Amino acid sequence: MRAITCLFFLLNLSACDTSTDNVDEAEATAAAESADPLAAPADVAEPPKDAEFTASGLASKVLKAGTGKEKPGAEDKVKVHYTGWTTDGERFDSSVERGEPAEFPLNRVISGWTEGLQLMVVGEKRRFWIPQDLAYKGRPGPPAGMLVFDVELLEIESAPEPPSAPEHLTEADPEATTTATGLASVVLAKGNGDTHPTAEDMVQVHYTGWTTDGKMFDSSVTRGAPATFPLSGVIAGWTEGVQLMVAGEKRVFWIPEELAYDGKPGRPQGMLIFEVELLKILDPSEVKKRPSRRPGKRPTKAAEGEAKTE
Repeated sequence: MRAITCLFFLLNLSACDTSTDNVDEAEATAAAESADPLAAPADVAEPPKDAEFTASGLASKVLKAGTGKEKPGAEDKVKVHYTGWTTDGERFDSSVERGEPAEFPLNRVISGWTEGLQLMVVGEKRRFWIPQDLAYKGRPGPPAGMLVFDVELLEIESAPEPPSAPEHLTEADPEATTTATGLASVVLAKGNGDTHPTAEDMVQVHYTGWTTDGKMFDSSVTRGAPATFPLSGVIAGWTEGVQLMVAGEKRVFWIPEELAYDGKPGRPQGMLIFEVELLKILDPSEVKKRPSRRPGKRPTKAAEGEAKTE
């Protein structure tokens, strides 16, 4: 193979240096990595000089050019193959090793992934060096320090358009009905039944939540999948409010802070506004077949961030 390479350059450039000093180190490294895609890359300890850096400190390098032009948005769902290492070369997770791509909405993973995948197009493969403050921030359990991921973007599924924020945000609609606890609500669409869930029931809903400045912080609608959870396992405003509803009904709730997250750090603050559609009150036989999932809760995977609205 070496002789053939030299002959090629001899015919085209009239020169060929047969010394091993001129072997392209980058090509050799790439060849080694392609032979074993699960092996830690040679530059796992720190980003190389030719890596691109964003303002947040995220570093990346394109390993393979993509074939598309569209880039995903933070609300979009993506399908990827990936492998992750710590900077000492220890592999801690890999969809490649499992033989099954991962699918997730970009706003439900660590911030380094949310930012990084938005730089890519379908078919592209990149290596990311994600600083700890864009990964797990030293949280006990997940891998610590800077993390390195090889990510190949396979598909983009555009998120549904999110619902528009309600007209009334800083205070409840004057037409709202208010309970003794201060929970206010307006019926947007009537239901088709007369059975109300109890606090012990499991329900299935679609919902979107906003803070009083109109910022949407969570939505099962944009994820394209309803949430299923026991009414006893969510914030007090949900436990009380959904019991007012029947299947098929849609309401807007204005939930006072003390019935929401009550100032809990890391959660949306102040009064929260939710648009909720009660799809179904599950009977016991269905509950046994379905996993419990609270609003914003997703199964934990290595690259995923913690739930935002649980």
